[in-house]
Amino acid sequence: MVRGTTFLGALLRQGASVLASTPQDLPSEVDDPEPVAAVRRMGAMAATEVAPPTDSLMIRATRYAVLLPLAYRILVLPVVWLWLLVGFGATPELTAITWVGILANVAGVAWVLRVPDRRGRLTWRLLCGDVLFAVVASLLFTITVPPGLFWLDGWIPLLYLTGTVALWTICRGIVAGLLVAAVGIALEGVTLWLGPVAQFGRIEIAGLVVAAGMVLVAVACGVGFLVLVGLATRLALAIGMRLGQGAEQARMERTLHDTVLQTLEAIALTDDGPGQLARVRDVARSQAGALRRSLRASDPPDGLAAELATLATEMAREGLRAELAISDVGDDQLSEVRRVAVREAAREALRNTIKHAGTQEVVVRMEERDGGVAVITRDHGVGYDEYTRPPGFGVSESMKARLAEVGGWCQIESRPGNGTRVTMWVPR
Repeated sequence: MVRGTTFLGALLRQGASVLASTPQDLPSEVDDPEPVAAVRRMGAMAATEVAPPTDSLMIRATRYAVLLPLAYRILVLPVVWLWLLVGFGATPELTAITWVGILANVAGVAWVLRVPDRRGRLTWRLLCGDVLFAVVASLLFTITVPPGLFWLDGWIPLLYLTGTVALWTICRGIVAGLLVAAVGIALEGVTLWLGPVAQFGRIEIAGLVVAAGMVLVAVACGVGFLVLVGLATRLALAIGMRLGQGAEQARMERTLHDTVLQTLEAIALTDDGPGQLARVRDVARSQAGALRRSLRASDPPDGLAAELATLATEMAREGLRAELAISDVGDDQLSEVRRVAVREAAREALRNTIKHAGTQEVVVRMEERDGGVAVITRDHGVGYDEYTRPPGFGVSESMKARLAEVGGWCQIESRPGNGTRVTMWVPR
């Protein structure tokens, strides 16, 4: 795959393997949420640059494209065989060809779904074996079919052949599809020459034209499948990239809010006096470490209880006395993303206590609840009216949104004069 090649051109030349390419940037027209003309959007997707695929999962997933032609034959061949059997009669040889072909396609589907194909060798063998079976089936049919059933029963090998053409077009591109189609048309001519046909006249020529048209339609269907799936994949990638960038921006905003902004606020609220400079330094050092861990994602998986203990120590440097009540709930089974989400939400809850509660004491409790882990912070500060207090970034964006992203929730209960309780829960 040559860097700089347009996506549509590479897709038509090389087939489904190009679907695994993941571009770094896509034109704004691709994922523009505003109404854009379909031709303009598809043109932008088709003209995007193609880079060699690097994600092994995407590479393996593109090989599932072979399932469409296989499924087509598994569904169509029994129907046509039953029509021939009931209406006109089918020879034992044709019945054997039909059901061996069906079983071979079923085995191919099972093979593709169950056996990992990391280097594409299995797919190549499947393609070559499919061509061989189509040729053998057509020749065997030709030398065994009675003259009266030649034109009717010939639908079975022809339909199998169209599946072969579509298979090669999807997997190897339009050039490979046309080459297999040319082989198929030549094979149909050979069957007419070897078959029980008295003379080669207008009817025989018409039959050959119909067969050629059907294999060319199979090429067109394969190309249409590639284009539709390819453009849909590009659109999905563009939307995923936009949503991922938005999520990453929100994560960075929360990180900065929970570290840099909190430190600046702490410095701004600090009064001049003995020991205040040392306290500001402790706060800045603590927040610098938290920011570094967040950016590098290097926190060791010690469990949520250990991280809450570390968090309580950090808050103590800022003057908040946090009493821990932690039970043995197997918090080390939490995934890293959920553990980080609860920890940072608890950090924000404790920061809100420092800034708004008017108290220097809080209780932090961790317990098992509803198949997950809950962390509750409770203070006996001034509290507030939940219905009149304007929503702040810490509550609406940093805590609730952070936990919702990992399948959890955050509930805040507060009344004036009765303090505040914050309950944070995540599933295991």
